[in-house]
Amino acid sequence: MNPISPPELTFDQSRLPAIVPDELAGKVAIVTGGGSGMGRAAARRLAAAGAAVVVNDLSVDSAVATATGILGAGGRSIAIGGNVTDAVEISALVAGAESKFGGVHILVNAAGVLRRTSVYDMQEDEWDFVIGVNLKGTFLPSRAVLRPMHEAGWGRIVNFSSTAGKTTSTLGSAAYTASKHAVLGFTRHLAMEEASHGITVNAVCPGLIDTEMVQAEVDQDLKHAYTSSFPISRLGDPSEVAELVAFLASDRAAYITGQALDISGGDLMV
Repeated sequence: MNPISPPELTFDQSRLPAIVPDELAGKVAIVTGGGSGMGRAAARRLAAAGAAVVVNDLSVDSAVATATGILGAGGRSIAIGGNVTDAVEISALVAGAESKFGGVHILVNAAGVLRRTSVYDMQEDEWDFVIGVNLKGTFLPSRAVLRPMHEAGWGRIVNFSSTAGKTTSTLGSAAYTASKHAVLGFTRHLAMEEASHGITVNAVCPGLIDTEMVQAEVDQDLKHAYTSSFPISRLGDPSEVAELVAFLASDRAAYITGQALDISGGDLMV
């Protein structure tokens, strides 16, 4: 008897919870990697909840597009391009947020890269690049926002790891897997250091989400093979991840810190 694959489900945007328009009013958020994918969705969601959002991306045009969309929807936003692995550019990012909006209360470290090269074939510069963006690119922005968060006596840092941070990557290389494991260790340690300052630090661990990066790597046959094996048999939507980010950035999550929250359609159950 041939096994029967579960039907592929579709994402229904209307089933997301209603946004509380003023939940993050008075808060200023920086979202790295905010020009596309889950970062863009997170930036839009935080703005819809009332936060002023500074959109950062290596692609200035992409950051501007996200910020322009937020402004068009009635939100407050600016775009500041920059490389998350460059400490000088990150300092300028935080300074720009403070100059425009008066502080920094929320940081979403969504910038990331994925490569698929095997260890056997991987060159040292590729390893350094992936580890640099995914891990150093989480450390530098996190370090840079601690001063304004200390001054405010309140802060939320949400790091992007992956289900690969708890097992091995479905699509990425060993460098990607190693970087996402390291992000979880960094998250826990920073949470321990900063709790007394009113700052929580958590990580989201998405599975396969329907972003531009995944679309570039997964054809329809491979997509069907993956989603057929998931308890919820579809790719996740970036807006669903953004809901989790918004929750962790709010006072509703005030007693949650140092955690790694999966959002994977049940692909990983631990």
